[in-house]
Amino acid sequence: MRIPSLVAVAALTAVLAGCAYNETLGRNQLLIVDDSALTQQSDAAWAEALRTQRVSTDAAANARIRRVGERIVQAAGLTDRRWDYALFVSESPNAFVLPSGKIGVTTGLLALVRNDDQLATVLGHEVGHVVARHAAERYSTTALTSIGLRGVQSAAGDYAQAAGAIGGLGAQLGLLLPFSRNHELEADRLGVDYLQRAGFRPSEAVALWRLMAAQRQSSTPQFASTHPSDSTRIAALEQYIASRGWN
Repeated sequence: MRIPSLVAVAALTAVLAGCAYNETLGRNQLLIVDDSALTQQSDAAWAEALRTQRVSTDAAANARIRRVGERIVQAAGLTDRRWDYALFVSESPNAFVLPSGKIGVTTGLLALVRNDDQLATVLGHEVGHVVARHAAERYSTTALTSIGLRGVQSAAGDYAQAAGAIGGLGAQLGLLLPFSRNHELEADRLGVDYLQRAGFRPSEAVALWRLMAAQRQSSTPQFASTHPSDSTRIAALEQYIASRGWN
């Protein structure tokens, strides 16, 4: 049992050393890696996406994303870094953000949104992930979960493979996936703050997610998804917007 004990001590030490309070979120975060440490990985991932995925050259569409994005970034107080935007050709309505300040939007999403307010909802959500340091928090949680599972496997002897599989599934459904759902809801709230601050209509955040729900052909059960269900997301947004008096 010495190896699992050492693993547990190492994990506990990392937890204690990495606990930090995030004033924007109003809660503590486990951060054993700094955002700057993820910059190189983010830049490499961005370069790979630009190299392997088809990027739209539609000047008007790209200018629209950048125009709305710059207003959101300014509202979030993140003008101290360079932001890059790209429009990827894909029918699937989607968007993503990298910690180093890269935002990707698909042509499917741009075709779905009905106005700049809804586009600002998406970009505000992505910028919210950066402000909340969700990438570093996710990385930290995943790393410590891996340390814990290695300890379980060391103690399991001949049953190590089975224990690792069961433990991995339990960690995923019980910790990592719900944690991601919390991140999504936090990014939704921050995104609404930024789009309102930038002069867009917060009510269009709810309208956007209703559009997303209507076009979705199938859905993964919430307990096994990294994202909240559409109904959960819409209800949370409606409650938050009403609490701020932005109806």
